[in-house]
This record gives sequence, C-alpha cells and structure tokens, in this order.
Amino acid sequence: MDQAKKKEILEKAKIWFKESIAENHIKNTQKLVNASKFDINPFLAVYLSNFLTGNTEPESIAKALLYPRVLGTSITTSFGTNIQKFTNEVLSSFGSTTSGIDIEFTDQISKHKIYCQLKSGPNTINKDDVETIAGHFKKVISLGRTNNLRITHADMVVGIVYGDTVSLNGHYKRITSEYDYPIWIGKDFWHRLTGDEGFYSDLIHVVGEVAIESDFSEELEDVIQALSKTPEIKALAK
Repeated sequence: MDQAKKKEILEKAKIWFKESIAENHIKNTQKLVNASKFDINPFLAVYLSNFLTGNTEPESIAKALLYPRVLGTSITTSFGTNIQKFTNEVLSSFGSTTSGIDIEFTDQISKHKIYCQLKSGPNTINKDDVETIAGHFKKVISLGRTNNLRITHADMVVGIVYGDTVSLNGHYKRITSEYDYPIWIGKDFWHRLTGDEGFYSDLIHVVGEVAIESDFSEELEDVIQALSKTPEIKALAK
C-alpha cells in the first residue's frame, strides 16, 4: 500500500472518530443533567461519592454517577456499536460483497487474499457469536471450492481494531483453538492490512488529535452542577 492510501485511511479515521464518536459522546453527556438517566443505587452512590472525594455533597455524588458513565460505558459502547460505520466509511475501499464478510484485502505479509470479519475490541463477542462467525467462514470456504478458488482456514480472519492477544477474551480464543481461524488484533491487524508496522501507532495518534480538539471539561462541569441540583441527588446528600 502506498503512502497516499495510508494517509487517506488515517484522515478518514480521524473524521469518523470526530463525527461518530466524539460528537455523539458530547451530545449524550449533555443529556445527563437529569437524574432519571441513571439507575441510582443509593447505597453505592453515597459510598462511591465518599470514596471518590471524601464527602457526600451533592456535587460529589453527581461526579460519582457521571464519571463512570461518560468516561467508561458510554464511550466504549458507542465505539463498539459504530464499528460497521467505521468499516463502511474508513475501510470502504476494502468492502466485501461476500455474505458474512466485512472486508477483503491482500495480506501485506503473506500476499494472500484475506476474507475478514471486523470487530472493535478484545472483549466484544459472546458465546453465540463464535458459532456465527465460524458458520460464515465455513460457507465462504465451501463457496470457494465450488468456484475453484483457493480459500483456506488461514485466509478467513477475525480482525480486531484495537488491543493485543493478551487481552482477548475466551470466546475469541475459541475461534482459534476450536475452529482454527486466525485472529489479528491491533498492531498485527493494521500491519497486515497496510504493510506499515507503525500504522497502528499512527492511527492512535490521529485519534488523539481529535481528543485535543474535544476539550469538554468546562461543559462537563456544567453538567455536574446541574445534576447535583436535582431533587434525587439532594435527597441522597442529606
């Protein structure tokens, strides 16, 4: 892959992260001024407030509720649910018309054609997903035989956008151990896709540029203050 193509992918990734992740993250955070947006456990809310700040003032309770949501579950879920959009917008030039396959590309190391299902992170599939993935791959291999195409288990790959092999959950590991399909994750996946061993680091860097442009600290403080003034939060602080 030439430098122009790599640059194009990086630029598309930056735009995708800004429009699909960062902007939605801000919108979803602004909605959290209402206590009804939280499933509040009064015991844990008070405990976590004191654990975080050393007191149970309304503002502290609001922080204990907000921080896990906006810095953890909300953004992680958003990234995972938008992975298909990432495939369509960032990796559109590798798009596949084969059922059950997200992208097709030439492995820049082995030079073999690869049929790939794309996943977001190392903990994003469950038990049922394993059989579904294996079923899709088996059909592609069978179709290849019917059409006299060279398609082996080694050509059917689960590609994971970020992470490393150490962090893979047990379901991903079953894809390799029980079905003998390879998993390429993080640096390895991007290296094989682009031929650039440092591409993964470059990708993280351009996303970091979006983070610099997305300073929401002042607005987040406004959300904390608004939430702390709701009757539900004031009641917990008594």
